[in-house]
Amino acid sequence: MAVLYGAAAANAFNVSPPVKNSPAERGGTIRSLTDTVTYATQTTSDTIVIGGGELPVGARVLEVVMTTSVSTGSATLALGITGSVAKYKAAGAVTTTNVPQTFGVTAGLNVPLTAPERLFLTIAGASLPASGTLVVSVKYVVE
Repeated sequence: MAVLYGAAAANAFNVSPPVKNSPAERGGTIRSLTDTVTYATQTTSDTIVIGGGELPVGARVLEVVMTTSVSTGSATLALGITGSVAKYKAAGAVTTTNVPQTFGVTAGLNVPLTAPERLFLTIAGASLPASGTLVVSVKYVVE
C-alpha cells in the first residue's frame, strides 16, 4: 500500500532536508475578522462591507463561518473582494439558523495575500430578511 502525503506533510516528512512549513500549515496563531450584520431588507443592489479592518498582506484565509438568526430564504450571499465577489464564499442561501456554518472557496484558501483586502457581502436572488442578525467570521493566519 502506498503512503501518500498532502503538500505540507510532504515538505515536512518526505523530502531531505525537510522544508519548514509556513505558520498557516503548522503552529500559526489563528486570527479572526468578525462582524455582525443586522438584517433590514437590504436589496440585491446593496453590498455590505464587513470587518473592523482589512485582511493584511501575507494573511492566509483558513475558513469563513456564518451564523444567522433567521433563514435568508431565497436571498443568497457571497463573500469576496472587489474584482472577485465570491472569493471566499460562493453565492448561496444561509438557511440553517443559530448553527455556525463553515464556507470556503478552495482557490481562495491558504494563499498568502499580496495586498490588503476589504471584504464585502454581495446579495443576490432576493432581499435579505426584514429583521434578524448575521455574524460573519473570517479566520486567518498571518505571521
